[in-house]
Amino acid sequence: MVRVAVIDVDFCKPGKCNRECIRFCPIVRSGAEAIKFNEELSRPIISEQLCTGCGICIKKCPFNAIRIVNLPDELEELCVHRYGPNSFKLYRLPVPREGMVLGLLGPNGAGKTTSLKILGGIIKPNLGLYDCPPDWGEILKYFRGSELYNYFKKLSEGKLRIITKPQYIDEAPKNIVGTVGEILRRIDERGALNEICEKLSLSSVMDKDIHVLSGGELQRVAIAAAALRDADVYIFDEPSSYLDIYQRLKMASLLRDLAKESKYVLVAEHDLAVLDYLSDYVCIYYGKPGVYGIVSKPHGVRVGINLYINGYIPDENIRFRSYEIKFNLSPIPYEWKPEDLLIRWPNFKIKLGNFELISMSGSIHKGEIIGVVGPNGIGKTTFVKAIAGLIEPKEGYIEKFDIKVSYKPQYVVPNTDKTIKELIESINPSLLGDPWFKEEILLPLEIEPLLDRRANTLSGGELQRASVALCLSREAKLFLLDEPTAHLDVEHRLAVARCIKRIVEKKKAAALVVEHDVVAIDLMADSIMVFTGNPGRFGYANSPTTLRKGMNQFLKEVDITFRRDPDTGRPRVNKKDSWLDRYQKEINEYYYTQEV
Repeated sequence: MVRVAVIDVDFCKPGKCNRECIRFCPIVRSGAEAIKFNEELSRPIISEQLCTGCGICIKKCPFNAIRIVNLPDELEELCVHRYGPNSFKLYRLPVPREGMVLGLLGPNGAGKTTSLKILGGIIKPNLGLYDCPPDWGEILKYFRGSELYNYFKKLSEGKLRIITKPQYIDEAPKNIVGTVGEILRRIDERGALNEICEKLSLSSVMDKDIHVLSGGELQRVAIAAAALRDADVYIFDEPSSYLDIYQRLKMASLLRDLAKESKYVLVAEHDLAVLDYLSDYVCIYYGKPGVYGIVSKPHGVRVGINLYINGYIPDENIRFRSYEIKFNLSPIPYEWKPEDLLIRWPNFKIKLGNFELISMSGSIHKGEIIGVVGPNGIGKTTFVKAIAGLIEPKEGYIEKFDIKVSYKPQYVVPNTDKTIKELIESINPSLLGDPWFKEEILLPLEIEPLLDRRANTLSGGELQRASVALCLSREAKLFLLDEPTAHLDVEHRLAVARCIKRIVEKKKAAALVVEHDVVAIDLMADSIMVFTGNPGRFGYANSPTTLRKGMNQFLKEVDITFRRDPDTGRPRVNKKDSWLDRYQKEINEYYYTQEV
């Protein structure tokens, strides 16, 4: 066995503990230095050769900073990179191919960004030899005979020009000055400015200063900036963040066009429907996030995503998830009883500045989860705030029958230095000792490792999971969640969808969920509210309707059709103007037609 020991430097606080990991280690007590304090790094170092994997240091560490995992010996030959002692290890790499889009699928912390940095030439693969990194000659010798050899040969000779659209776009405006139009004209090396701006619907923001853009606008500008450059390799890390479904599929179409020009295109993406639509093949990442990641062999996009949903890779005999994801192929409309009514509203109107929202009448019932869909800027958040009581309608009213409401806003701002544990205890001091709470919320959303972390120190994904957990922890009859899967990886998106569904069933409550991920909506929603109109100016909220009818209405608005995968039942986007796309439009079935 190969032992991988990782100390999380963000969690490890040697100045605030008594170095329990060293004091209680049986091997240290016997006289061998299985764990010793490194003065240069100002933290302990675990010797993976001397460690017996007893797990005592893991339990004794007051900050839960240590993780130790046993792996098969043969994996060690496949290690392509390690950042340093007691740090993350990556085994194998995805294989890019000219003229094709490679999709990377897996949880955060499993090595996708590390892979993209290696293939993007930002870091050299050290083959696990972080203390004496190999040169290009040794690296090429290691990859000789594999598909990656030619790629790394070109990379080592400087024959590949690589452009990367980074994962985090918030930092981009800090070093750039000018309007969107000025910036994009400066970097237009392919002479495709008009075409790309039309595809990404950027004409309305061309005169805006880069520093005043919303998240969705900034994301589209970042994608356009990458696509306008003339390169051999295009890398896009989470390009669908902040985008609505229509913008996501437009972006996917643009990326496929890049690959047609015999370019390498690599995409790390968490929206399964979008990944399916844009990729030609995928590599699955599995392992223990933050400790080690393994990259699967390439699979065709449909097969690869189905393997991921099933949690099992047959050709490697690996089960990386204990359960498979189930989709409801034929949701049956439920006849709600009068006593199930929780909230209702007649037609109402809200006016905010130059924007106006008109809502048709509707109601929410016990046990019901309503998915809210529509373009960005169409009034979805305004509607949810009105239901939460944060905005009063200009005309009409909302009748709540004295029920408690729990609200998770679209943008979660950590304006407290309290720990997540303290925030949960402020809701209910006995929650953390409740086995049901642990089983249904803490474990599925992986909140336990965050309990001692302060809210203002969490990353975007961690903060999102914590805010969803806090929202679902409250004693309420109506849960309002505005984009609960934003910034989350695939595993956590599916976990959030399942968690919301179970909590609603258990508490006999209801939920209203704003979401752009069609797969997540399909997993949890019973009903759909479709928003239409003119983004930024006018919004129209249709009454809640059945999932099938609502999705048909919504997809007809954006001119997209979905089919069902025959093996897993997951929604799949039809290629535009394909035979099935044209057939489903003819029979007015945009969502539930089975694959032919």
